[in-house]
Amino acid sequence: MKILISGGAGYIGSTVASACIDAGITPVILDSLVTGRREFTAGRAFYQGDIADGGLIDRIFAEHPDIRAVVHCAALIVVPDSVADPVGYYRANVAKTLDFTDHLLRNGCGRLIFSSSAAIYQANDDLTVREDSAIGTQSPYARTKAVCEGMLADIAATQPIRALSLRYFNPIGADPQMRTGLQLARPSHALGKLIEARDTGVPFRVTGTDWPTRDGSGIRDYIHVWDLAAAHVAAVRHFDEILDETTRSTAINLGTGTGTTVRELAAAFNTVSATPVATVDAPARPGDVAGAYTVSDRAKRLLGWEATHSLTDGIRDSLEWTDRHRTRLLGD
Repeated sequence: MKILISGGAGYIGSTVASACIDAGITPVILDSLVTGRREFTAGRAFYQGDIADGGLIDRIFAEHPDIRAVVHCAALIVVPDSVADPVGYYRANVAKTLDFTDHLLRNGCGRLIFSSSAAIYQANDDLTVREDSAIGTQSPYARTKAVCEGMLADIAATQPIRALSLRYFNPIGADPQMRTGLQLARPSHALGKLIEARDTGVPFRVTGTDWPTRDGSGIRDYIHVWDLAAAHVAAVRHFDEILDETTRSTAINLGTGTGTTVRELAAAFNTVSATPVATVDAPARPGDVAGAYTVSDRAKRLLGWEATHSLTDGIRDSLEWTDRHRTRLLGD
């Protein structure tokens, strides 16, 4: 089996590609390299370019007519950046996804797995989210994902394509074989900031300390990127069982089912890192929310999938990846 992975040189897409290879699925990579890394495409069919480039999409399908599905990971993902540049985020995440889908239709590709976000939800009172939880986007980034899901559902309702959206929160860790990992030297998420604090000796900032959580810090669902990649592989395998002529689009949550606060993440980090990190309280950033964590019963039922890696596994693999590649990443 062969699949096309847009954004396949990024953190998520490249790890999905590695998991596909291990599962006997051949990935074809499409990436603009705006944030992706060329070295993550080594040994894989790779096309550098934009998902909105119709001529390039046509060429990919002409050269790989046996592509059976697309995993769409290409997107801008930094919440504060989306607040500062909503036009850029809507253009990259929504307008280009529409163009991309049009190109897929023209080339007869009828299976689309959309790498979405659980940030689209309004959390329940207990801070959990299920597939039927209310949509309550609180950043331009999250709204781009929600708009894309609605757009794909509308298209799938009448056009020869089916769309499966995978919703998840906060991936951490790296490919356990260390083929791929975080491609940025200074990632903006909490674990990246903890690693930066360790490296610089500057205290880690707990941004937001009066949220309605057990310790006042934000709560998240930190999922190991290898578990996430395995879920995408399972989605490819089970696609035709989940979606048919009656059910043309649907969504599945991917998570650990366990919420971890930012303070708890910092404490877990200090159990793994040889160099402990101090913390300091700070105001919430633009676009920040209290957070939530996913209930993933549907993933277990439809995909036969559940997360198997722990929080400390994710921290440990992130640290190993960063320590192996720090010089190269900082040199970019």
